[in-house]
Amino acid sequence: MASRRTRGNQCQRPAGLFGRFVLWNMNSRHSKVTDWGLSHVSIDERDTILDAGCGGGRTVNKLAAIASQGKVYGVDFSKESVAFASRINKQWIDTGRVEIREASVSQLPFSADMFDVITAVETHFWWPDLASDMREISRVLKPGGLLVIIAEVYKGANTVTAKLAEKYALLSGMKLLTANEHRELYANAGYSGVQIIEQPNKGWICGIGRKPC
Repeated sequence: MASRRTRGNQCQRPAGLFGRFVLWNMNSRHSKVTDWGLSHVSIDERDTILDAGCGGGRTVNKLAAIASQGKVYGVDFSKESVAFASRINKQWIDTGRVEIREASVSQLPFSADMFDVITAVETHFWWPDLASDMREISRVLKPGGLLVIIAEVYKGANTVTAKLAEKYALLSGMKLLTANEHRELYANAGYSGVQIIEQPNKGWICGIGRKPC
C-alpha cells in the first residue's frame, strides 16, 4: 500500500499509472463539491475562465458547458494531469473552446487582466506560496473578476476527513486553513467582497473574492 507521503505527492502532482488512477478518482469524488461551490457564483455564458490546478479536467468540462460562448483554460504543473484533462476535454479543445497548459500557479502564462473568473478546486492547499500565488491569480483577473476556491476539507471542520487531513498535514505537505484564515488570505491579497461559505455537515468550504475595479 502506498505511504501517506506517496499518496500526498500523487494528489499534489499525479504521475504514472497510480497518478492516472488518482486523477480518475478526483474527477469522480470532487464533482459534487464542485457543483456546490459553483452554485454560489454567477458565470456568464461569454466569460473567459481559468481553472488553476485543473487536475483531471472535470471542472474545466463543467465550466465549458456553463460558459457556452466563452473560453475555458486549465493549468496544472503535472504532465499527467495536463494529458488526462486534455483527453477528458478533447471535444471542447477541438472546437477551440478549451485550452489546457502545463504551468505553475506561481507563474501563470497569461497576460494581466485576462479572466472574468478563476476557479481553484481541491488545489490551493498544495500551492507553493499561498500568499504570493493569490497575488499572481489577481494579476491575471480582470478588474471586478472573481476568484472561487472550493475544497472538501479545511482546518477545524468537524468531519473524519478533515481530522485525518489535519493529523497528517505536515507529512503530506498540505497547508490547511481555518475558515477565518481563508478570509484573511483573500483580504491580505487585496480581494474585496470576500465571502467564506461553509457546509459544516460535509466539511466543504467555498471562498469567493473579487479583484477591485
